Amino acid sequence: WYRRAADQSHASAQFNLGNMYRKGQGVPQDYTEAMKWYRRAADQSHASAQFNLGLMYDNGQGVPQDYTEAMKWYRRAADQGNASAQFNLGLMYDNGEGVPQDFVQAHMWFNLAASLFPASEKENRHAAQRMRDKVASRMTSADLALAQRLAREWRPKTDPVAAMKRRNPVSSSP
Repeated sequence: WYRRAADQSHASAQFNLGNMYRKGQGVPQDYTEAMKWYRRAADQSHASAQFNLGLMYDNGQGVPQDYTEAMKWYRRAADQGNASAQFNLGLMYDNGEGVPQDFVQAHMWFNLAASLFPASEKENRHAAQRMRDKVASRMTSADLALAQRLAREWRPKTDPVAAMKRRNPVSSSP
């Protein structure tokens, strides 16, 4: 049923099919096939699919490891309010992977993740808080104030690439 819905461009079905292939649940594990389905869902602004694409580039699953590409997909998901993507962006800015090391950005993304992880994900929330506090200990008071202001002013937004494809479906890829 997921395949039928995915073939009809249902983003959640595409995401679920991607998960099945990535984890080998009900189908043989196939990272290339997982990437295909995640990308189709991600192109429709499915934040969890965008996050999983980021993970696969980050870990080199089905594609060569590429931190810059991972950052791109994490950012699209994070901009929509995906706390896991925000946490991973914080890690990448903290470690300087795919971007120059930037403690202001790292703190901002960890702070957002800590506030957006649901109560049911208490361990993830605490991990984000610990990383935020660790980064804060290496920052100047001015940089810390800037990071806090950026987090306060942050608002979720729609993925611009997917929005463009929805407005002009002829240019979108299958």
